[in-house]
Amino acid sequence: MPKSMPDNVAEMTVIRQVTPNITIFSAPFFRNGLLKVGGRGTLGTYPKCPQYPHSRCRTNNTLQIVRLPSGGVAVFSPISLTPAVKEAAKALGEVKYITASDIEHHMSLGDWHDAFPQAKLIGPEGLPEKRAKQNMAIPFSIIIDKNTKGVDPEFDAVFDFEYVQAHQNKEIVFNYKPDRTLIQADLIFNLPANEQFSKSGTSPEAGLLTKLWIHVTNTRGRALGQQRLIWYAISRSDREGFGRSMKKINTWDFDRVIPCHGDVIESGGKGIFQKIMTWHLEPKEST
Repeated sequence: MPKSMPDNVAEMTVIRQVTPNITIFSAPFFRNGLLKVGGRGTLGTYPKCPQYPHSRCRTNNTLQIVRLPSGGVAVFSPISLTPAVKEAAKALGEVKYITASDIEHHMSLGDWHDAFPQAKLIGPEGLPEKRAKQNMAIPFSIIIDKNTKGVDPEFDAVFDFEYVQAHQNKEIVFNYKPDRTLIQADLIFNLPANEQFSKSGTSPEAGLLTKLWIHVTNTRGRALGQQRLIWYAISRSDREGFGRSMKKINTWDFDRVIPCHGDVIESGGKGIFQKIMTWHLEPKEST
């Protein structure tokens, strides 16, 4: 079976502080062993502040960590728990939440649960059953579905979230309000995965399949390829429901977008979101 990540992924993981409250962990990741899409996880701390007092296509992986008002940490889309990643997470504070942002971004949940057993495990409906079939059952604390209104007061004080039930991967999208940052897994891609392959010694654009996938999943110009991918494939089963979720996300105040696949959109992310989702936010014209 083709490998999704290189054996020496620990040497290739890039750890970067995006804001004082958000740290990302980026590494090479190959969809089906071919497409270079990269991977990323996010860790965040929750600082106290007046406004929130309670608080061989190539792809990539990115882990995201965010701080809580208590000084604790929330982890999104966890990647391989290498010694360096584990130490960095511990240094940020007590890990209180570990979230699989959709039914695909869960491969390292077991290792993270073993290392931080006190943390609440969060995931979308269907994921516990999927992991059980793969003999990877873990005790989820919170399963998010269309009826979920919140996680807990501490988490909800600093995060908006929307469960995009109509997304084929059962996507959960988060907005970290203090830093106006959208955190998501597979809702929007921003390839090529430059940061995630920056330590690999290889180009994030190498390979015919990867080049074709980048053509579809970049955010340049009109981003017509990604518009079509989402309209004709990802949201096909329930475009109306997908549109409702996109309209809700569009009401949030965010500027930065952290995707799991591709580079971080440091500013102007709200406009890029609106561009890519225009057919779901407005009546679609023939294109």
